[in-house]
Amino acid sequence: MVEAVWQNAALRGLVPGRAYTPDDVVRIEDALAAAGTLATRSLQTGLFPAVPAPPEASGYDHVWVRDNVYLAHAHLVRGDDQVAARTARAILLFWWTHRQRFDDIIAGTVDPNDVMLRPHVRFDGAHLREVTTERWSHAQNDALGYALWLAARLAGTGLLELDEPVAGMLGLLPRYLAAIRYWDDADSGHWEEARKRSASSIGAVLAGVEALLALGRERPSALRAAGFDMSLLETAAELERQGRATLDQILPSECVDPPSVAGAGSGVARRFDAALLFLVYPLRVVVGPRADEILADVARFLTGPFGIRRYPGDSYWAPDYDLKLPPRERTRDYSQDLAARDALLERPGEEAQWCIFDPILSALYGRRYLEHHQRADLERQVHHFERTLAQVTPDWRCPELYYMRQGAWVPGPHMPLLWTVANLSTALTALHASAGVPV
Repeated sequence: MVEAVWQNAALRGLVPGRAYTPDDVVRIEDALAAAGTLATRSLQTGLFPAVPAPPEASGYDHVWVRDNVYLAHAHLVRGDDQVAARTARAILLFWWTHRQRFDDIIAGTVDPNDVMLRPHVRFDGAHLREVTTERWSHAQNDALGYALWLAARLAGTGLLELDEPVAGMLGLLPRYLAAIRYWDDADSGHWEEARKRSASSIGAVLAGVEALLALGRERPSALRAAGFDMSLLETAAELERQGRATLDQILPSECVDPPSVAGAGSGVARRFDAALLFLVYPLRVVVGPRADEILADVARFLTGPFGIRRYPGDSYWAPDYDLKLPPRERTRDYSQDLAARDALLERPGEEAQWCIFDPILSALYGRRYLEHHQRADLERQVHHFERTLAQVTPDWRCPELYYMRQGAWVPGPHMPLLWTVANLSTALTALHASAGVPV
């Protein structure tokens, strides 16, 4: 297991150097809370910006559906149910307000290959308005799957009211996913890059579809009362069948398609991608030996001392990224000309190392430990938790990533990335649950 390079000496001093007790976890959490590391203040709408005070021209003041689902999930596992429900409802309300985009593609009156005509997954969260002044890679099926997964789960427990926007979107989403044949659709996925058939996107949609089917089994009367068309559960069952079959064909790779696939960019086939971790946790659509294979791939091929690489050859925040590109070029949509950015990465192994993955791994192994009481799982939970703490900066902030600048690894400028904060919070909750539990 790759050891971390610590950034915050005070945090390192709180690591017990032995088996964690509940008091150890409380001390660490109290220190993080006192420093403001865990703070996640939402907008009035209930949504969260990617970064509360981002660098100028970065676009990180907008909200991303994907990031918000992880923030809602973190609040949910910590027992902040109402925060999670409010965030989920705001996502669906935004789409319901702009539901014509779903309707047009379902009706076949617009071309879904024009990504600006697809439902928007990055928008002005303060006013629930679309951002139409710049092109963005809105073909991101994983974001739709995440939102469906979260909303259906919350509705299943009664935490999310089945009002018009919620029930309406629970009906529109499966119809839209069927219209685009999501299992065969080339999308830009988690990393918003060249379009391809990605296992991580197909798996996220599959998780959403399965959650909707579970909602149909658990609360059929509530769905009917909300005006939900129950025949859409048959559509969802077919979506589940198609998604599962395709996912089984692609895994353990992220993408196996050649460039000739419609909509795909050059060099889209990809064996390793850390986004596959999310199918193991929190989505849990991949289990057993295949999940173990994904975990082993990430550990062997993507893990570094400062974080975890998204995939081999990732050029986002390549060495000296901010020295080579002006601010507006750093975070623009590269989905149609990724080669221009890829030229910045000169040597394998110098890809940026991200901070969102270790806390997910820690929570994942914590769940396994509680289920199976295997010492190896507890050791891995602690290992990835301490790697997570090691990534917190000396001024107690959670970065998006570490990148190489003039030969030294430094945190990227997007801090605190609330997706990282959310995952750290989830890892803390998991360690609270396992600390002191005997093997």
